[in-house]
Amino acid sequence: MNQLKGRISNIQQSGGMMLVDVDVEGKNFSALMIDAQHMPVWMREGNSIGLIFKETEVSLGKKVTGKLSLRNQLPCIVKSVKRGAILSVVKLKFDRHIITSAITTRSADMLKIKSGNRVTAFIKANEMTLTELKA
Repeated sequence: MNQLKGRISNIQQSGGMMLVDVDVEGKNFSALMIDAQHMPVWMREGNSIGLIFKETEVSLGKKVTGKLSLRNQLPCIVKSVKRGAILSVVKLKFDRHIITSAITTRSADMLKIKSGNRVTAFIKANEMTLTELKA
């Protein structure tokens, strides 16, 4: 699992959904909470929280231009690629953080992913999980 720590900067709620914006060292992330009937007591603007997302939910792109509906777009540098028969595990440096993407080896080959490449990591807002940070 990938984990980042951030601070809630905005919460938008409508019906049973919440869109939570989280600042991670100056970079904005969004998490979409569906079926969120009750807001947890720890989910307040200004509170520190954890962002968790699966490696398989991190898509990669090279030289991406134009607008995309994906809210979480992280400029990264490829640190390493471990190729498997079906899946490749790509370690990425995002600012001072290391995150991991698991993509098909076909996709890694198509993108010609290798160490040192500049890529953009994409994570859909509904694939982000928010967690309370215990003191």
